[in-house]
Amino acid sequence: MTRIAPIGRDAADTRTATTLRAVEAKLGMLPNMFATFAHAPAALNGYLQLAESIAGGRLSAAQREQLAIALADANRCEYCLSAHAALGRGAGLDDTAIDLAREGRADDARDGAILELALAINHNRGEISDAQIVAAREAGLDDGLIVEIVANVALNVLTNYLNRVAGTEVDFPRLALSVAA
Repeated sequence: MTRIAPIGRDAADTRTATTLRAVEAKLGMLPNMFATFAHAPAALNGYLQLAESIAGGRLSAAQREQLAIALADANRCEYCLSAHAALGRGAGLDDTAIDLAREGRADDARDGAILELALAINHNRGEISDAQIVAAREAGLDDGLIVEIVANVALNVLTNYLNRVAGTEVDFPRLALSVAA
């Protein structure tokens, strides 16, 4: 049930409407999440700026989508799970890779280490052990990638929480959350 309804471009101020048109032009649609973020233009712009910056990092689009899928399922956000499964397919993930990501796993060992670290950061609210950092480094994740993973976790937690709080209606092909919570 929607608790914070998306606002249309017509109801947004001029700058926010321009931002929403840019999102729609880039994605080919205006997802409900962005129209919900539009209630707080500072939050919308902050999200977009961080997302754009992170997209220029070292994690590939497929790795970022795997991470987003894993976190969406872990944080019980059906909107984000559905959106990132669709975006993940566009980034080259097949159904098997999406299913594995939902479980925090990947066919590639390094991708699996990224997901394991991201889920540990999320689950423990950043309080991870020295052993987990050592394991991440042994899997080939250097300090720069670890910081980038933290940033991706933060970005995804923001959208997971927004969509759960708002009850954002899924406007992507729906992918149900896994049964295990």
